Amino acid sequence: MSVIKRETKETKIEINININGSGKANISTGVGFFDHMLETLAKHSGIDMEIFCDGDIHVDYHHTVEDVGIALGMALYEEVFPVKNIERFSNAVAILDEAAVEVDLDIGGRPYLVYEMPTEGAIRDFDMELVEEFFKSLVFNFKIAAHIIYKRGTNRHHIVESAFKSFAVALRRALAYRESDVPSTKGVL
Repeated sequence: MSVIKRETKETKIEINININGSGKANISTGVGFFDHMLETLAKHSGIDMEIFCDGDIHVDYHHTVEDVGIALGMALYEEVFPVKNIERFSNAVAILDEAAVEVDLDIGGRPYLVYEMPTEGAIRDFDMELVEEFFKSLVFNFKIAAHIIYKRGTNRHHIVESAFKSFAVALRRALAYRESDVPSTKGVL
């Protein structure tokens, strides 16, 4: 289990995760749609998550979303690295009605994000561009490579939820146990 506490002038965050959990979630960021997406991430990854954030949401949701991504990435990094006995590479497409998003992952210590998703508009008062900010913060602090690619869909809620579900399933698959130590031709990650 990893515990991350992070405090800035904009946010105060505490995250507890267990990558060998069952997908239980206790989430409170003050941003309803974001809480729903984080609960989805926990459920479909099988990672137990407690995430509490007191942020300056009276200003905007940006700081809360970005800083939770940073802290969650730090917690995942602490749990997974140094990498050994995991699949490492994975991909998933999780659909939600008409929407499909593909996620490809490499838990390899080299942070990189390819993000090809709609960024215009909002879901209620949650700007679509915040989804990219979350994944960017998560990926770079977790030190993984992720390609998040929109395939189809028209409903913004469905598209974003498909992305979170696909990321979660790909993460679960990448973290799956394997007998051999480090899946790398270099012998180390």
